Amino acid sequence: MAAAAPARPARGTVLAAATLTIMAAAIIAPSLPQMREAFAGTPGADVLVRLTLTVTSLAIAISAPLSGIVADRLGRRPLLVAGLVLYALTGTAGVVVGDLYLLLVTRALLGAAVGAIMTAISAMITDWFDGPRRASFLGLQQAFASLGGVVFLPLAGLLATVSWQLPFLIYAAAALIVPFALLTLHEAPRPEPPGPPAATPGRSGQRTAARVTGLYALALVATLVFYMAPTQLPFLLAGFGTGPVVTGAVIAGSTLTSAAGALAFPALRRRLTSATITTVSVGLLGLGWLLAGTAGTVVQIAAGLLVGGAGVGLAVPNLNLRLTELAPPDRRGRVLSGLVTGIFLGQFLSPLAVQPLVQAYGLAGAFTWTGVAMAAGAAISLIRTIRPQRKGEER
Repeated sequence: MAAAAPARPARGTVLAAATLTIMAAAIIAPSLPQMREAFAGTPGADVLVRLTLTVTSLAIAISAPLSGIVADRLGRRPLLVAGLVLYALTGTAGVVVGDLYLLLVTRALLGAAVGAIMTAISAMITDWFDGPRRASFLGLQQAFASLGGVVFLPLAGLLATVSWQLPFLIYAAAALIVPFALLTLHEAPRPEPPGPPAATPGRSGQRTAARVTGLYALALVATLVFYMAPTQLPFLLAGFGTGPVVTGAVIAGSTLTSAAGALAFPALRRRLTSATITTVSVGLLGLGWLLAGTAGTVVQIAAGLLVGGAGVGLAVPNLNLRLTELAPPDRRGRVLSGLVTGIFLGQFLSPLAVQPLVQAYGLAGAFTWTGVAMAAGAAISLIRTIRPQRKGEER
């Protein structure tokens, strides 16, 4: 059973913290060209400046499992507060740090902070709610995370026109949430540890572990594909003669429909199974990327991203909910931290994994073939979902 639902201030605090997660790595993207000029005297500056963006995602992926252990042993509230403080300190460090290598260190520590925040709020939500209310709030969590990107990324672009350092000030938003976390959040009673492992049937435990691993892999692949939007789309749109403003608007549109998909998730979950929603989300992502890859106009590319964004918006809360159902209450932090790892490892690997496709088929071809692969995966999933139902009807 979940603990009693918290008051509105506590729920608002958690949702505010969620807005800080999706945009964490990408918020300095508009500053990269100016950063390269500012650190031109540093050997390898061209590569190192790009690493300031990707090292954060890698650090999130690596540190999240440790955050899961801390969440289960010490509690969700201490982890969240510590993550918010570290986020504010390391995120705003870019305003004053003048050494590129030191900046990379602060960006890696920022990743550790994001991993802590995401793990803590996911575990806290699953402690608070169960059943349809849990599905509803997990959808809200993902919607707020997406809306954070919609608000903060354009703001970062505006600040970057003044100075490459100013976008780093946005990370100070975490400091505003810390007092609310201390005042409104209370640690839910943690469940007693389960019985000895021998009491759990071996095959059942193996099946559960396999399902959890499969969900992690799905999160990695879906994020890897979706992250083609910020990493590859600017170059695809450049072929249509678009500028930074249009590119930013198109990418922000995919984030906005991701929020819409997350808000629609609770209603869909009441009508559809988790497996069916997985099929729908993968299918939407595949369809969206097919539209983008075969598009002849910017409007068609934008339409593809809107469709794909909705698919990701459905996928993340669905994976969160399914993992919560599979995890013992005393291990939820650790199990959910694996989802954080999968998501941000997908972000980090996306440009590396997609580059061979770009070299072989071009940017449009990379989107097209990725869309074909995702659509095929959705078709296979649909067949596997329908077969057991038909067998049950025959019996």
